[in-house]
Amino acid sequence: MLDRLAHALRTVHPDRPAVLRHTRLGTTRVRIRRGELADLADTYATALHARGLTEGTTLGVAVRPGPRALAVMLAAHRLGLRIAVLDPAAGPDVLAARLALAQPDLVLADAAAQAVAGWAEPLARRAGLALPPLDVIGPVATLGRRLPGCAPGLRLGRFGASVPRAPGRDTHERDADAVIVFTSGTTARPRAVVHTRKGLAAGLRTVTDLVDPRPGTTVVGGTFFVLVPALTAGAAVALPARTPAALARQLARLAPAHTYLTPPQLRAALAAGARFTGRVWTGSAPADAALLRRVKQAGADQAWGVYALTELFPAAAVEEVEKSAFTGPGDLVGAPLPGVRTDLGPDGELLLTGPGARHRYLGEEPDPWVRTGDRGALDGNGRIVLGGRLKDMVLRRAENIYPGLYEPALHLPGVALAVLVGVPSGDGDERLVALVQPVPGTDPDRLRAALNAPLDRMGTARPDAVLFGEVPLTGRSRKPDRAAASAYCAGELST
Repeated sequence: MLDRLAHALRTVHPDRPAVLRHTRLGTTRVRIRRGELADLADTYATALHARGLTEGTTLGVAVRPGPRALAVMLAAHRLGLRIAVLDPAAGPDVLAARLALAQPDLVLADAAAQAVAGWAEPLARRAGLALPPLDVIGPVATLGRRLPGCAPGLRLGRFGASVPRAPGRDTHERDADAVIVFTSGTTARPRAVVHTRKGLAAGLRTVTDLVDPRPGTTVVGGTFFVLVPALTAGAAVALPARTPAALARQLARLAPAHTYLTPPQLRAALAAGARFTGRVWTGSAPADAALLRRVKQAGADQAWGVYALTELFPAAAVEEVEKSAFTGPGDLVGAPLPGVRTDLGPDGELLLTGPGARHRYLGEEPDPWVRTGDRGALDGNGRIVLGGRLKDMVLRRAENIYPGLYEPALHLPGVALAVLVGVPSGDGDERLVALVQPVPGTDPDRLRAALNAPLDRMGTARPDAVLFGEVPLTGRSRKPDRAAASAYCAGELST
């Protein structure tokens, strides 16, 4: 797929825009054209080769999503390097421990990443971002604009016909590591997901088949799995504006055929009055049927929830009509996508495998089955239904309660987000509390009355208390922070 993209950028309308950006004044500007992106990738490949990086070596990357990051990925693919993605949301201690398993031969970092690891560390920490000193990880070179205090820039020469290419492409294509993405774990047991070139290509093909981007259209999104399929198909990609109001203006101006946003981004955009067009895709955090319905009410032709993991992207998808029609317990995330197979562990944990699954965790033996950490089941139509995270189980009066089985029922009109959490009761037991975040402007008395019906249907899992408030979020994907929600509820109940 990356070979196809590199070829398409240079041969299919190279003068057309590849990546667009949204200005503060609300206008759209071309950030880079297709041919320019291909040239940038060649320039990076030549520069990295000149630094002595050859097939199989590791390149650390701390660069914001966008054209530079994609060009680095294309360059690394061409040279046969593996990329270690340095995520500032992981925390410096855990990240340093993980990198001990994959010491980069070079770290490419933009000025923003170096600021997070240096002079802007106190400010970045308040935003939940932190990196260890990058020069401890490995030699550092700055990519893009260099500010005072940054490492020397990557020395770029002129690209030409002699751009290097990794030898042994057939074997390399099958088995070689392509990317390391760090996921959950501790400094004592760091976890790092390793995808091979073959697995990465399979995941990208699955996204392409699912979304079916078309040439000449515009796509709003910023991740690698958005950029590659869209650009390969000949579509232009607009990086999402950073503020909800600007995003709403951007969507109105571009009328994109496809929009990829996380659930928190969707909620914020809706609150800002955004209107949608075409098909909207969301994932990386739970997306209930009510949120998908709101997106379609705001103009989208279709609204899709995608179930994906760092270890397997994507695994399943479901459109709003199908999700809204589901009346059983749990969260319907859709039928497994082609090639994805399921199994259940002894404790009900959903296991997944498929061509796009990660090859292994770094430092461990290969294992085709991905342990999702989700309690799951298949309904009569073979669709995946989640019952919540196994670790989120609440023990109340000797009864195991899985919040994910019941939370979807709380997402009524007027509910932006709702979670069930356990709050210690002081006697070794837990109280079950529903924390409900209303949509702005919703009448709280009417909403509380409307919640009575789904609460009555919960039976013995009915919560001991229902609180209205903002659900705290955490991490890169802005998922509900259940520990923080539990602490908030404990404080509210103690007053």
